[in-house]
Amino acid sequence: MFIDHIRIFAKAGKGGDGVVSWRREKFVPKGGPDGGDGGAGGDVVLVVDPSTDNLRQYHYDPKLIAEDGRDGAAWKRTGRGGKRVVGKVPPGTVVYRSTAETVQLAAEMERGDEGIELEPVADLVEHGQEYVLCKGGTPGLGNTHFRSATNRAPTEHTLGTAGEEGGFYLELRRIADAGLVGFPNAGKSTLIGELSAAKPKVASYPFTTLQPVVGVVEFPKFRRCTVADIPGLIEGAHENRGLGHDFLRHITRCRMLLFVIDMAGSEGREPISDLEVLRREVREYDEELAAFPWKVVANKMDLVGAEDQLAFFRARFPKVEVLPVSCHTGEGIEELREMLDRVVGHRFSK
Repeated sequence: MFIDHIRIFAKAGKGGDGVVSWRREKFVPKGGPDGGDGGAGGDVVLVVDPSTDNLRQYHYDPKLIAEDGRDGAAWKRTGRGGKRVVGKVPPGTVVYRSTAETVQLAAEMERGDEGIELEPVADLVEHGQEYVLCKGGTPGLGNTHFRSATNRAPTEHTLGTAGEEGGFYLELRRIADAGLVGFPNAGKSTLIGELSAAKPKVASYPFTTLQPVVGVVEFPKFRRCTVADIPGLIEGAHENRGLGHDFLRHITRCRMLLFVIDMAGSEGREPISDLEVLRREVREYDEELAAFPWKVVANKMDLVGAEDQLAFFRARFPKVEVLPVSCHTGEGIEELREMLDRVVGHRFSK
């Protein structure tokens, strides 16, 4: 099960109470106040874990609840602090804080309703990055703190405060250098399998890919890039048809978009129309995303009619860089690798 957006409830621990206590020993009958402070409540923390690739764990238990701090004790002993609870999230997780109003907005967004905007409070992308989702309560003070020259036997003490709590909305947006965008059966999964060690499911029916797949493309001199294969889009994807929003969100972090076009028209579509529709869907979904650098990968060049269609395509889009490839024969794969290395490749370092 692949989960890339979910609502959770988080609650930090309450701070422990300070206590009223008096020092009483055999030869110290009036030793004065010795009440200890309470312990701090545990925090709720999100940590970016590169070994986690989705938010599935929160589907089964959508709660993060930290431990309360212990109360203070006699002999000025401070209560033990509550243990913090750590929730692991994959790189690329955006965190939204849900108020009474935004909980409803998040539900509407899941249904695909129009005009829903949530203000993010954290964008977690770096490995090991931490974000305190809910801060633990502050501890109370024992009566020791209230002793003075005029108040030698204070009975005052303070209680620990409640920890923060609330509902949150987590949304995963895949991080990749380049994103493959295309219609179902355009050959994106086969292409990423040729470029990288990723092994996505490949079949001859539409929507074989139902979740984003990220492959690592290796280059000489310890260089590499990552390429995301998102499920195929259909016309109306910007309106969430065919789960368009669930798919499009995963290319919003890419540095470059590669529109994979079935240049042979083997699925009964026109290559020129395919690109026009895909560009329009991306633009309608996000104007900033449409402004990203982009190129066209003309796939299935081994099929009959692809060369003629490519000539028409280049005449229609003379300023667009088109890279002809065939995953079946290997034609153009090396040229595509060289382009990726030149444009988005970077040196790998541990």
